[in-house]
Amino acid sequence: MPFVKANAVVPSVMNIRVLQVGLGPIGVAVARQVVSRRGFQLVGAVDIDPQKRGRDVATVLGLERALGLEIGADITKAIRAAKPDVAVLCTASSLRSALPAMEEVLRRRVPIVTTTEEAAYPAPRNRRLATRLDAAAREAGVAVLGTGVNPGFTMDVLPIALSAACERVDRVEVWRVQDARIRRQPFQQKIGAGMTPAEFGLGVEEGRVRHVGFTESIQMIGDALGWRLDRITDVVAPKIATAPIDSEFFSVRRGHVAGLVQEGVGYMKGERRIVLHLEAYLGAPESYDSVLIEGSPRLHSKIEGGVHGDIATASVTVNAIPAVIVAPPGLRTMRDMRLPSFYGGC
Repeated sequence: MPFVKANAVVPSVMNIRVLQVGLGPIGVAVARQVVSRRGFQLVGAVDIDPQKRGRDVATVLGLERALGLEIGADITKAIRAAKPDVAVLCTASSLRSALPAMEEVLRRRVPIVTTTEEAAYPAPRNRRLATRLDAAAREAGVAVLGTGVNPGFTMDVLPIALSAACERVDRVEVWRVQDARIRRQPFQQKIGAGMTPAEFGLGVEEGRVRHVGFTESIQMIGDALGWRLDRITDVVAPKIATAPIDSEFFSVRRGHVAGLVQEGVGYMKGERRIVLHLEAYLGAPESYDSVLIEGSPRLHSKIEGGVHGDIATASVTVNAIPAVIVAPPGLRTMRDMRLPSFYGGC
């Protein structure tokens, strides 16, 4: 599916009107930034949780003052009432699951930024759904962007940007190692913290335990470098606790699962050309993000302490809003957008 590259510029709007769809931990983090940061205005919120509906969104965001915005259940009604410039969707990792809500937003001709990992890049397994989303966005005359920290920055956009300094690239290897104790409860759940090895295996088989987005990130890197990949693999294994360890949410016994080790590989002519390696578990002794590019010159960049996943996911999402508003219609990717950066308002 062709994607037109956008030379987007920051709009001259003082306060970009934002509708937040989905108020889980990431949706809440996004909405808090929208409320607190210059250049944005939260004008509506939608969530499927009946316990949140009808409440002032400030109570869910943990704010001391009311915002006078009642959480609704109907996206179309919220758009009609709020007249947003953009909708931010933080609802599901699966493109198939998130697509109906996206299409409802697009019917009202509102651009979208989403943290749906499978929307970050049109990988082969979701090509049909990505094509459908692209067509809906083009018909609406607006852009849709899938982004976040990973996919969307640390394991795809960052290595792509670093490769610009190379005259030759032979291999790309990205490592992301995190002490998951600092992450939100849903993240600790999806890496299998506290499970027995058997429960972990079942969770992987059912798709409940894993990081979603490796295939999308590998495809994005491969396309950026002009590599025609033969195949992409994505393997998940448990990280077994050698001693008891606790987080705010889980107590892990010795011999149970502290988290996961996941590796995605993009092959070209049978060789491992792109390697994405993730270790996320309770008690990891060192957190860091690193990019190694074998080529000319050889580049190795390491971020000590790592990029905080929850803060960065919300930040990349919010910082992408101004560019999405002026981007050409269709399903856009981080490769299409202007150089990403912090947006401090106009």
